This record gives sequence, C-alpha cells and structure tokens, in this order.
Amino acid sequence: MTLQKTPRKQPPNIERAQAIKKRKHARDKVLQALYQWQLSGEDLDWIRDQYLSEQGVSSGDEAYFLELLYKIPSDVDAIDEQYRPYVDKFEDHMDPIETNILRIATYEFKHHLEIPFKVVINEAINLAKTYGSDESHRFINGVLDPLSREMRTLETSQPDTHSKSRE
Repeated sequence: MTLQKTPRKQPPNIERAQAIKKRKHARDKVLQALYQWQLSGEDLDWIRDQYLSEQGVSSGDEAYFLELLYKIPSDVDAIDEQYRPYVDKFEDHMDPIETNILRIATYEFKHHLEIPFKVVINEAINLAKTYGSDESHRFINGVLDPLSREMRTLETSQPDTHSKSRE
C-alpha cells in the first residue's frame, strides 16, 4: 500500500496574507504597465503579453492585474474626472506616476468596495513612496483623503473600530 501525501491546507490567516501580497504585486506591476501605456501609447495586449511573460505578473494576482490593466484605460476619462477636483491647482505639475496611482486608487474606491478605503489610500501612498518623487506620497494622500470621503461616504463616516483608545 502506498501512502499518498495530501497537500496541507494553509491556515486562513496565511492564505489571506499571501493573497494580500499577490494583490500588492499586481498593483505594483499594473502601475508600471499603465505608465508605459500612458507614455508610449502601446497596445494594451502587447503590454499585457510583455508583463505576463517577462515581468513576473504570474507570481502576483494575475486576474487583478488584468482587470486593472484593461478597465482603467477603458474608463480613464471618467476616472480622471473623479479625482480632478482635488488636483486642479496641481494638475500641471502631476507626473505620470502620480496620475496612474490616482487612477488605480479611484478605480478601487469605485469598484472594489471589499477593500477598505484606508487600505486603498495606504497602498497608493506606498506606491508613491516607491515610484514617485520625494513629496508624491503627501500629494497622493492629500487627494485621496477627501476623495475617499466623497466616494465612500458611508464607510468613511463610521467610527474607527480598529484604533486603540489612548486614555
């Protein structure tokens, strides 16, 4: 009789941590892909193929990468209109990295309600710290904070139950 080794199922908290890590990787790669699309105007299918074969997208959340890669450009004007009121005086100074970070976060605010607004903002700030200029993270936070209150009114009006009281 041969004993077969059954794969061990990971505890839920480890699975969740792995899923979060993969989604971060997908955001990172889609930021780079959207930057390339914006500056070069290259075909999205060509960019997709390049990122899937050469940029390690498959080690992340590939489905999420593909969703953002196609959905953001297909709705870019409406997405830009959502955050534009909060950048009017800075619009001439925005670089393509900041623009695409705001597009990703705005898309997530609107279409991924399962992601808490604070997580969307934090992930955008982390992208800005990694890829943006020295002050990009502050600019991104300054835009996304009021935008989150507009787009996630119910969620942002709730008391923060995760913070510890400092009495």
